[in-house]
Amino acid sequence: MAARTSRPSAKDRPSYRCTECGWTTAKWQGRCPECQAWGTVEEFGAPAVRTTAAGRVTAPARPIRQVDGKVATARPTGVDELDRVLGGGLVPGAVVLMAGEPGVGKSTLLLDVAAKAASEELPTLYVTGEESAGQVRLRADRIGALSDHLYLAAETDLSAVLGHIDDVKPALLVLDSVQTVASPEIDGAPGGMAQVREVAGALIRASKERGMSTLLVGHVTKDGAIAGPRLLEHLVDVVLQFEGDRHARLRLVRGVKNRYGATDEVGCFELHDEGITGLADPSGLFLTRRDEPVPGTCLTVTLEGRRPLVAEVQALTVGSEIPTPRRTTSGLETSRVSMILAVLEERGGINRIGKQDIYTATVGGVRLGEPAADLAIALALASAAGNRPLPQNLVAIGEVGLAGEVRRVTGVQRRLSEAARLGFTQALVPPDPGKVPQGMKVTEVADIGDALRVLRQRAPRSGGSQR
Repeated sequence: MAARTSRPSAKDRPSYRCTECGWTTAKWQGRCPECQAWGTVEEFGAPAVRTTAAGRVTAPARPIRQVDGKVATARPTGVDELDRVLGGGLVPGAVVLMAGEPGVGKSTLLLDVAAKAASEELPTLYVTGEESAGQVRLRADRIGALSDHLYLAAETDLSAVLGHIDDVKPALLVLDSVQTVASPEIDGAPGGMAQVREVAGALIRASKERGMSTLLVGHVTKDGAIAGPRLLEHLVDVVLQFEGDRHARLRLVRGVKNRYGATDEVGCFELHDEGITGLADPSGLFLTRRDEPVPGTCLTVTLEGRRPLVAEVQALTVGSEIPTPRRTTSGLETSRVSMILAVLEERGGINRIGKQDIYTATVGGVRLGEPAADLAIALALASAAGNRPLPQNLVAIGEVGLAGEVRRVTGVQRRLSEAARLGFTQALVPPDPGKVPQGMKVTEVADIGDALRVLRQRAPRSGGSQR
């Protein structure tokens, strides 16, 4: 009788793992279904089962009331807008990951933060893996970030970076960027899953042991996600997203993860030739100053995190000569604008607006994605179609539904307070807005028809068509 061959057990069978995102499977595939990357699924052996015996503890466990919480007190960075997002400043031993598109201003901002920390006689180490030390020095000259306590090194080897940390003993470390540093003991190219995990793990251990605050610069993919393994975002304490249009001055730092504060704060910055500066009141970038009101413009108040910002929506309608009219948007969602156009024609009684070429945009490069801007978009479109300007000191807040109703949105009182602070005296809001700021006339509108009545009360400009 032939001997029976033993089949391999589950733990002896090979497994496959994606080197980009860590997704595992029992069968090889050419494309990872999780991150959609090609050629990244590789075979790896099943880990052997091990048992770990109890060992010596580093410090005995204590009642939580006896733990000193002062060691985790945040220290201001000197950049107020960044402190707003961080929750007061940098906590000793915290590791912060700042990600953003190339050229948005990450290195400039962190070099400024490093210089301000060094100006307080705190030893600060700035390690660059993308530029030479001379290039960073030229940027420091341009933005005025020179200090005797700011140390600069250009390294791409992890062991060399750890050696600089041992020599300088910094209170703040800035690494630009984590994807350019690699360890010779780990296989793989810099920026790969294994390398990023090893570099981040080593720097996090050094930060926790020394009480050193660490700022890491991270690359992003073409989709806007942070490059490298998702594990990187879980390891660090704070994840910040640096946003902004390369052709505009405004930059936003948005909190994605924060173990020491809220994640709904946004910091506003202005990028210019002399560096980058915080904007405590950025609403002026989003408004156009005029002596007389112009048809096709309407103001709204958007919420970026907890911060209310007054923004301007502009619209232009032109007779179309093609069967399919043009729909061009800048700073607004095209699908949202198309929906509002349909509501205006069907529920608002504005005939043939959908047969015209429509151009909509925001001022200053701000992006309006929340539904609270719907009412302002609708009024700007109606104003452009009827050539009737809206009152110059009017703001419109509200979401527009497919039935033409104006729905409530969050933070109406905060939005109205910001508008009143900037001198606006009239507002169109959904029903039941709550407490109204002193000196502001608030008109509640239940549907799009109520809102358009405000526009129809205005006399049309010369040459305009009445609807």
